[in-house]
Amino acid sequence: MSHIRPMTKNDLAAVSRLLGGSWRRTYSPILGEENAARLSDERHSPEKLAAELEDDNKMSFVAERTDGSIAGYAMAAMDEHGDVMLDRVHVEPQEFGSGLAVDLLHAVLAAHAGIPSIALEVIEGNDRAIAFYRKHGFEVAERRPAAHGVGGHASLIMRRILPMA
Repeated sequence: MSHIRPMTKNDLAAVSRLLGGSWRRTYSPILGEENAARLSDERHSPEKLAAELEDDNKMSFVAERTDGSIAGYAMAAMDEHGDVMLDRVHVEPQEFGSGLAVDLLHAVLAAHAGIPSIALEVIEGNDRAIAFYRKHGFEVAERRPAAHGVGGHASLIMRRILPMA
């Protein structure tokens, strides 16, 4: 059983490890092992995550097990237009199918109540994530070259319209 809460500085090392492992597992088959590791190391260091925690336009959540270990992580960012992008949802493999990713998604949605929609970008080939997002009301809105320095790959922009309060 896990408890969802806002991420703190005390979580930086654990979240960095979780992201590194998740990125390598997910993206090595798509981008190649070396590329996936390099991109993750550049983007998921504790220092980069600490800077994101200081950014008022970004909200990060962790799923903490009863023993205090981190089992999952999610982050969403709001841009200058007030659009929200779900930037990351990652859970430990032993949590797959447990509902933990859904709990993290719901925490992000609740934190952004009142916005008209939320979007995300997912690299084509990440079929597990695409299926998860479709199941939870996201639809493909656009296909474009992938961001995050993963040249040569396409990504899907998926969007979920949110009910107005």
